[in-house]
Amino acid sequence: MAILQPLADHLGDLETAHRRRSLQPRSGHDFASNDYLGLRDSARLISAVRDALDRGIGIGSGGSRLLRGNDPEHEALESEAAAFFGAEAALFFATGYAANAALLATLPQRGDLIVHDALIHASAHDGIRLARCPAVVAEHGDAQAVEDAIRRYRGEGGTGTPWIAVESLYSMDGDRAPLEDLAAIAARHGAMLLIDEAHATGVFGPDGRGLAAEIEGGENVITLHTCGKALGCEGALVCGPRTAIDFLVNRARPFIFSTAPSPLMAAAVREALRIVADEPERRRTLLALARHAGQRLARHGATATGSQILPLILGEEVRTMAVATTLQRQGYDIRGIRPPTVPAGTSRLRLSITTNIGMDTIDALDAALAQGLR
Repeated sequence: MAILQPLADHLGDLETAHRRRSLQPRSGHDFASNDYLGLRDSARLISAVRDALDRGIGIGSGGSRLLRGNDPEHEALESEAAAFFGAEAALFFATGYAANAALLATLPQRGDLIVHDALIHASAHDGIRLARCPAVVAEHGDAQAVEDAIRRYRGEGGTGTPWIAVESLYSMDGDRAPLEDLAAIAARHGAMLLIDEAHATGVFGPDGRGLAAEIEGGENVITLHTCGKALGCEGALVCGPRTAIDFLVNRARPFIFSTAPSPLMAAAVREALRIVADEPERRRTLLALARHAGQRLARHGATATGSQILPLILGEEVRTMAVATTLQRQGYDIRGIRPPTVPAGTSRLRLSITTNIGMDTIDALDAALAQGLR
């Protein structure tokens, strides 16, 4: 149709630039998912959902939480999550994307300032676009750049609250935010610290509570723990001071105007939190696999990050996608990541280590990479 021709033209431009995306079925050895602990198919999770069905828990919620969609399972999860992560209160969102966007679109007020890491997630950027206050970008991982931005804001007469937004573990680089330094900066300048723990929840910290576990519960700390990665479920938990959580309930449009998550999913997340506390061997196995992968694959240029995310930066988009396709044909589910997801010139293979594979699979990938990169 002529009315859709601009969209077709744009797709054609993406095709020409080798950036047109398409959905692919799940196949091959898992080096692509965020199911870090292998909980997606966990017998305990499946049993928890069956038990919830037997208890009469409904599949759908029937409405938004502020109408008839509020279920005892949601409230039980929020109470247990707050206790688990050491926060005053928690709020369950349907997705991490909605939660991240809601935080930055809702909590900072006029006269405030958002200072965010350059590589923060796209959902945070979308929330910032809707925010009531300006935002400035700090160079990735640079705590001093964050403090400098706040000092400039104060020096120019800013009297509101600075909001520092970072990820504790970055999804495409596998490196960590300098949380200790940022917490000290926040304390010095009366700032709030927003920490996206998406890729750290379940993997790091005591009982899998994340990299921010030591500072979580502070009056100026808000964390986001997604449930669709290491926890093997769906949704996200925002944890922080009760005043902030109550404000989200009253003002966060993605929460107010969305149908509540399935109560069955809330029951599953409750069990997932118990699993990560009860089964530390899952974390030990994952981190041993990640160390092994870092040692074996570093010779091909992969960055040993000390986490389960190993980027192999190839730079050029066409080559990156060609190598990924070659590896997929050999039975390895590895995806090429290119702009705009990552900065221009940094196209990469994102090697995600999960307990769905073993040491032998990593060794076989080592050999396949040696051939594929040639």
